[in-house]
Amino acid sequence: MTGHREGAGEAGPEELEQYRRELSGYCYRMLGSVFDADDAVQETMVRAWRGMDRFAGRSAVRTWLYRIATNVCLDMLRSRQRRAQPMDLGPSSTTDAFVGEMLPEHAWVEPMPDARVLPADGDPAELAAARETVRLAFVTALQHLPPRQRVILILREVLAWRPAEVADLLDTTVASVNSALQRARATLAARGPDASRPRAVGADQKALLARYVDAFERYDITSLVSLLHEDAVMSMPPYNFWLRGSAEIGRWSLGPGIACQGSRLVATTANGSPAFGAYRPDGRGGHLPFAIQVIEIEDDRIAGNHHFVQAGLFAAFGLPEHLEPQPRTPGPMSPAGPGSLNVDDPRPNQTTGGHW
Repeated sequence: MTGHREGAGEAGPEELEQYRRELSGYCYRMLGSVFDADDAVQETMVRAWRGMDRFAGRSAVRTWLYRIATNVCLDMLRSRQRRAQPMDLGPSSTTDAFVGEMLPEHAWVEPMPDARVLPADGDPAELAAARETVRLAFVTALQHLPPRQRVILILREVLAWRPAEVADLLDTTVASVNSALQRARATLAARGPDASRPRAVGADQKALLARYVDAFERYDITSLVSLLHEDAVMSMPPYNFWLRGSAEIGRWSLGPGIACQGSRLVATTANGSPAFGAYRPDGRGGHLPFAIQVIEIEDDRIAGNHHFVQAGLFAAFGLPEHLEPQPRTPGPMSPAGPGSLNVDDPRPNQTTGGHW
């Protein structure tokens, strides 16, 4: 978390642009979507540019931009459904119970590339704290707050604004800000401790991730399951289900998930965690985008594996639209059952389109 540093004076395009990354982080925490955050930041920049003659350096540029961004986000949140993760919508399922039910894209919290919201370098402790504030569990928890409480908690606890600064931005009182912050904290605390807090990726975890890539690309499910915590979770938005337990994840992988066989992984980072772009075979020796995988690690095992089946995300991560053919060693063959994922599903939420 960083302090609130202000700069005054007349704002030009370059000065506005230097705030894009932190505004992206702010809008993402508010909205839970990389695409909505992009739209909000772009609208903020447009409004700021159009209002330049009225700004005239009467307040700090950063405060002015956050005021605009806050209003844009609050407008976008009116009458919108709260975004969630599958774990918020019901108990864990089983492989046998999978029916392929899908919810629309706007129902889900989406992953965010680290490069879009986190500083490229800086103090390691500050970077670690910043990663915590974009992890999937935290961003999802924020969606449970009323919009103004969400604003206050992010500005106070993530961006370290002073109560008077927040009160001025929202045209309210310090007492009102403090009261709303207490209510927001209570709501988050009631959601219980978060068991999937990502850690910095050290040498041991890099070795774990390398073993994961090797097992996944060979589709060696025995080896893959050995890398999971016994109570690991797996989700796959937009599919409205999630699994708990390494044994159940193994069953899934050899059942409906068998369509992942022959995939390739390209490393990236998302939400302060290691991540991969997963590419399915295209039938001609190459591979096409299928899902962004976000990996949550605890100690020496994988605690969470979240597959976002939304090929349009690949462009947001700067990942290629296609992987060219390369020599491969075939993995063990297993027949796909009748419940296998349909990778050619025509429904609209099946959109098409840095490293740990």
